[in-house]
Amino acid sequence: MLRVLKQYYPVRNIFFVIGEGLIIYASVIFAGWILLGVKPFIIVKSLLITLICQICLYYNDLYDLNVTYSSGELGIRLLQALGVATIFLSGIYFVFPKAIISGSFFFALTIGFIILFSMVWRLTWSLVLNKDMLNQKIMVVGSGELARNIMNEIKNRKSCGYVVAAAALESYDDADFADEKNMAVFCREHHAGLCNIAKDMKIKKVVVALRERRAGFPTKELLDCRVSGIDILEGDSFYEKLTGKLSVEHINPEWLIFSEGFRTSLFSRFLKRSLDIVLSFTMLVLLSPVILLTAVLIKIDSKGPVFFSQERVGEKKKIYKIYKFRSMVADAEKQSGPVWAKANDDRVTLVGRFIRKWRIDELPQLWNVLKGEMSFVGPRPEREFFVKGLEFIIPYYGARFTAKPGVTGWAQVSYGYGASVKDATEKLNYDLFYMKNMSISMDLVIVLRTVKTVISGEGAR
Repeated sequence: MLRVLKQYYPVRNIFFVIGEGLIIYASVIFAGWILLGVKPFIIVKSLLITLICQICLYYNDLYDLNVTYSSGELGIRLLQALGVATIFLSGIYFVFPKAIISGSFFFALTIGFIILFSMVWRLTWSLVLNKDMLNQKIMVVGSGELARNIMNEIKNRKSCGYVVAAAALESYDDADFADEKNMAVFCREHHAGLCNIAKDMKIKKVVVALRERRAGFPTKELLDCRVSGIDILEGDSFYEKLTGKLSVEHINPEWLIFSEGFRTSLFSRFLKRSLDIVLSFTMLVLLSPVILLTAVLIKIDSKGPVFFSQERVGEKKKIYKIYKFRSMVADAEKQSGPVWAKANDDRVTLVGRFIRKWRIDELPQLWNVLKGEMSFVGPRPEREFFVKGLEFIIPYYGARFTAKPGVTGWAQVSYGYGASVKDATEKLNYDLFYMKNMSISMDLVIVLRTVKTVISGEGAR
């Protein structure tokens, strides 16, 4: 895996995106060569078309390689994405006429080539993935919860680039692993012969995810593997890279203590705060018409105040008031008391459903960001009522209060809305990953994914 902007991506996925970029670029050049001949300016101006097209493909979920589309669905999605790209390019050409390569016929021919060659590229790539031709073989040593989670994640993530070729069990009682197809399963005392099996199967990585390391740790076998050129990976570290989250339910405290991360420089903190001030002020000014219109609509739609304020737990467990547009009926919790919102909540007003779907109800939180109570990116702020209970149930829950809460965050864009203890645990897994890898570059990734989430309208309640 390669680490790009604090995120781990399989090399083959990066190759896929770059390959499609080259195909789009070549399609533009080819169309230009047919209609205009060899012109040096086409080479430079084609880069703009390639960039806009790939951005639109990303925002239409066409770079989510865990999703498989039929030929018909793929064609429709490509048309949708390229249609949006055409609109964006038209706007750019209106402002910067010199960026235009040629007329409408050139553009139609280019779109045709892009659809044709991208379809071929993607269908070929899908065939390669289905045949496991580029997957790297790994062996999982262990059969506890961590080992099982790793195997399930690899099975469910078609684009992860790995396949579990063998599993070295810790106990004969873990016989349910034998149900796995196309995987060698063995259980031997002290994992004898582990290295020979790995070499015979041409396994490149061994992931150590043992339940108990003090008894029966296969030191000699793993050392033989390492000397033979086979990578030995610690289970929690591999799980973190594979999923983009930690796992508080089975995480090894010793690994957490000695692992990298959880440290930001004074300059990074200063830059993050400076960006929060500039962006929140700019957005409050630019979006003031939207804010004013929303306030009027809320007042017309239902009785009650325009804004909704509520106490939340912030950095270092400091209590502060969060501000949002009211999207529910006034005094929504008067009878029920504090409860999590649910899908199709009948307390949500007509205007409330709209502003929740497009996250407009979150805009007043820009004031919290400007005041320094929140940041643009960070763990989602939670209510004290829920915090007191969750701290007793979920390990490491208090760690999320070492950073400022955010309007958006890694958990929000990776998992969506949560309304249970299980959801809160899963979101904490993502929050811990963010705090461990916090950086301006990761914040940028989260903001880009937030834009995608808002456009799709997913996860709103």
